[in-house]
Formats: sequence, C-alpha cells, structure tokens
Amino acid sequence: MIPQGFIQDLLSRVDIVDVVSRHVELKKAGANFKGLCPFHGEKSPSFNVNRVRQTYHCFGCGVHGNAIGFLMEHTGASFVEAVEDLAQQTGMQVPQDERSPEQRDKAKAEKARQQSLTDVLARAGDFYKAQLRKSPRAIDYLKGRGLSGQVAARFGLGYAPEGWRSLASGFPSYDDPQLVESGLVITPEVDPGEEVKRYDRFRDRVMFPIRNVRGEVIGFGGRVLDKGEPKYLNSPETPVFVKGRELYGLFEGRQAMRLRGYALVVEGYMDVVALAQYGIGNAVATLGTACTAEHVHKLFRFTDSVVFSFDGDAAGRRAAGRALEAALPHANETRTVKFLFLPTEHDPDSYVRELGAEAFERAVEGAVPLSRQLVNVAGEGCDLGTPEGRARMLGQARPLWNLLPEGLLRRQLLGEIARQGQMPEAELQSMWWGEALPPPAGSNAEPPQAEKPRWQPKGEWKPKGEWKPKGEWKGKGDWKSRRDAEPRPAGPRATPATHADNATRLLLQHSELWETLADEDRSLLHDLPGTHGELIHWLERHLTHHGASPWAVVQAGLAADGFGDPVHRLVRSFQELGIEESDPQGDLAGAVAELRARAPAALPGGDGATDDERRRALEALARLRERHGVSRG
Repeated sequence: MIPQGFIQDLLSRVDIVDVVSRHVELKKAGANFKGLCPFHGEKSPSFNVNRVRQTYHCFGCGVHGNAIGFLMEHTGASFVEAVEDLAQQTGMQVPQDERSPEQRDKAKAEKARQQSLTDVLARAGDFYKAQLRKSPRAIDYLKGRGLSGQVAARFGLGYAPEGWRSLASGFPSYDDPQLVESGLVITPEVDPGEEVKRYDRFRDRVMFPIRNVRGEVIGFGGRVLDKGEPKYLNSPETPVFVKGRELYGLFEGRQAMRLRGYALVVEGYMDVVALAQYGIGNAVATLGTACTAEHVHKLFRFTDSVVFSFDGDAAGRRAAGRALEAALPHANETRTVKFLFLPTEHDPDSYVRELGAEAFERAVEGAVPLSRQLVNVAGEGCDLGTPEGRARMLGQARPLWNLLPEGLLRRQLLGEIARQGQMPEAELQSMWWGEALPPPAGSNAEPPQAEKPRWQPKGEWKPKGEWKPKGEWKGKGDWKSRRDAEPRPAGPRATPATHADNATRLLLQHSELWETLADEDRSLLHDLPGTHGELIHWLERHLTHHGASPWAVVQAGLAADGFGDPVHRLVRSFQELGIEESDPQGDLAGAVAELRARAPAALPGGDGATDDERRRALEALARLRERHGVSRG
C-alpha cells in the first residue's frame, strides 16, 4: 500500500497543467486554463484546469479531480499505475516496502521491455499507414465498405503489402529479435545447419492497430481484401498483448461511451469502424476470442451499462451465452447488461449501412435485459409445460444464478426463476441457498418442525442365529476362484460407442481440440440431443472460464456439476477396449464427419427448399465428405 504522505508529496510536486496538456489542448483563460472536455463531446470549451488548486473541473459534465484522478479517468489506468506514471515524471521513487530489490529491478526491466515492444509496434503502425496511402486497391476496398478518410485516420488503419519481407524497408534491421517477439515477423523452425528465412506475418491485408487504454499500439488485426483464409488474422499473444484482456476500439470509444451512457460490444473490427462512421462511436470488439469476465470488468471502469450485440444465428446465440456467463459475476442492481440480437442476415456493419444509425439505435433500445436472457438460456431445449422440462430448466439455471454476486439482483432473479419453474420461491431458496426465506414482516409464525416418524424400533434388531457353511468347498482340477481371476468391471458390459459418444469423449479428454473445429462442426455438436449436447455446452462454458485443461481437471468439474455418471458411461467403453490413442485430432475429425454425413438437417427438404438450395447443400456435403475422407457408402 502506498503511504498517504507520499501521495500528498507527489501531488505537491506535479503540475496538473503539464499532465492534462499532454492529452488536451489547453489555452490560458485568466487564472485558469481551458479546453474541450475529453470526457464528453462539446464544441465550446468548458473544461477548466486550475494550477493553484492543482485540480480540473468541467462545467458541462461535472467531472473533477486531481492529476491522479485525471489519468485514471482519461487513460483507464489503475491507481497504482497513475501514481507510478506521475512519480516517474517527477523523478520520485514509489515506496515498495513489500518487494525486494531484485523484484523491483525485475519489474523495472519488464516495464522497459514492454515499452520497447510498443515502440516497435508503433513504428510498424506508421509503416502500414504509409503503405495504405500508396495502395489504390486497399483504399478502394475501404471506400467500398463506406469508410471515409477521417474514420480511417481516427482508427489508424493501414495496409500490409503483398511481399514476404515488406517490413524490412520500415526497420533498420529485419533481423531484430523484437520483430519476432512483437508478433510482426515469423521465424519458422528449421533443421540444424539450414538457413532461417524470416517473413512478415501480415501480407496483403488491411491493418487495424489494436491499442490499449493509453493509446499504445499493442498488436494488429489484418483482414484480407479479397477471398482468402483466414479472413481475419490477429497478432499472437505477447508480453504486451493478451486477447482475453484487450478490446478493439476501447481507446477510441471511451468518450462516446460516457456521452451515450453505454458500451456496445460487437464481434468484428469492421463492425466497430462502420458504426463509428455512422456516428455510433461507443462500440468495441473482442479479439477473435469469446468475451471474458476480464473484458466485462474493464468495460465497467468506463460505464455502468453494457450492450452485447450478436448475430441471430446459432453461433451468435452461443456467443451470447458465453458473454452472459462472463457478465454475471459483475452484474448488480447498479449496472445494466443487455443483449441485442440482429436478424440472421445482418451484422452491425451491414445493418447500419442498409437501415441507418437511427434504426440501429432503436434496435439497441429493444435489447434483452440480462435477467430475461438468463431465463431464456436456462430454458433452451426445455418444455416448460411438463415437470421434466421445468426440472431441467431449473438445473440449467442454477450454475448461471450461482455466478451472480450477492445482492438485490441475485434475490430478484431467484424469484423469477422460481416462477418460471412453477416452484415456491422459499423452497427453491432452501435448495439452492441452504436456508429458508425470512418470515414476512410482523409475522409471528415459527418455521415448521420436521415431522417425527410414527414408529421407531425400541432396540437394535438382531437375527437369532448366524448361518455358517459346514466346510470349505473346493473345485476339482486346476480351477481358480473368481477372487483370484482378473477383475471385471462392475455392472453390465458397456454398449459399443457411437460417433456422438466418441466426439464428445474426445473433446472432454482433449479439450484443446475444441479450437480446431470449424463453426459448422461446433454447431452440429451443440445440436446433439440429450446428454451429448449438454456436455458440449458444459465444455464450452468451462473453456470460457478456465481455458483448455487436463482431463483430470475437466473430470473433476463434470463430477462437481452432476455429470459424473454420464461421463463415466462415455469413457467406460473406450477404457474396456484398452485402446491407446495415437491421433485424437484425427479421430475427432472422423467422428464429426460421420455425424455431419448422417445429419438429416444437412440437406434442405420439404416444399420450402428450392432446387438451387438442394444443389448447394449437396455440394457442401460433398466437400465436407472429401475434407474428412468419408465415403458415400
């Protein structure tokens, strides 16, 4: 903990005018300095900085504070980061009583290393911007997407040329190891003695710089101009870039979030930039990964309201489910979380270009609140008209409800879930919370006493005698008792595994394989009926919160959530055969291909399907069979 005396000494040495002027253009106005407020949009300056009092105040939106508060509000820095930043500017050493000299030196070296990497990435960003100005093809692509030069400049868009070593012209030394460490250059593995040939990671792509809340470039996203795979390519994780923590567009959208009162989370870079082009500048995007609890926590540092926008297809619904689980630990009665589902034929980019900003804003106003989304997700696949369906809904709601922090919202949602499940709230609370609801105010009623059994034996019953065999029976010949034979599994022999069994088991035992699946294959697995689909849903939730894990960790989590028996049955048939896997990924691909080939829904049918739709479906099925090596027989 930093001593309060040091904070006071630091603020007495800092000139707040110098601090603020690094981020806001200030002009002398009598005893104060004035400028346009960085926290809300305005055309006439109402933001005042007073050098005598060492404070700032905006008469437009009411924000005020000292130099530390300004850095925290404007750059998103934590208290400690803001103090360290100011101390470095004034040459003061922040007291670090709990760290050894070695730890302080290590932290200092790591900070210098990170600063060096961001400098390299910033230089690359300047190079890509210069290349964009020289590429009519890339400029035409951006214009074709409806983007203006002003928006492209605001987001620092650029272009990576087609050459394999284009960055060599932008850096003094293409062999600089920091080009590899920053993710800009790839060094392939070669055999000893072979020449190492480096090459650029990004080639012939429109480049989207990814910035942290301080505005430093920490990575890039690149999009192909024409057809090609992958459509989007992100920087790898580095010492300055972790996908699960960063959000594209957060630096550019902070002021708009304060002005509009909420943050809009979308799925792609182009969604963010296109919305900004139409005046909706409060959008951010996750970076090729599911929304995490850390993403949500970071957004709530800038706003108390978050709206998640997803496509209305199956993939969008699954992404919304992961976002719900990420948001629940941070939801309370003072924060608002909503979910916007666009028509299946639209994403935010196409929606706003076709229908306009006003239509998109009206759609945001009708977004689904978190409470309703939780109930909707819990009720997926459940027939609430039957006791079985309601019981299943309650079972699916409980792990989601458990993610909520203590508070009024958690209690309110318990009542809503109980009503949907047609179960008394007090009874559900007793089951989930281990306690009953308090009696109504002014009530003298006592909690009901447990009914005693009507009959109990007076003493312990014992049999009159104990039967013993007269002698020990021995078999003839070289016969061994069952006790000495090889043990057999208890219970009936396991049934042969199905393709659904194999696919589900492989994903549970090798959870890292989930990332290797295409979206169409993930959708197929999610739609598996019964326990298989439930286990796939559980696995994706586990991956969102914990990432890929060893089988022992996954198995323990499944048992804790009540899936121990079905998982044991899945694994048992495989264990009894004594098979040693040599290619889990190949086995998974084969199992999924068989499921896809046998899925009735893969081919459009009925009166509603046109000949062209059937033809395209057959072609897609043939390509899928060829990709996975599945015969037609």
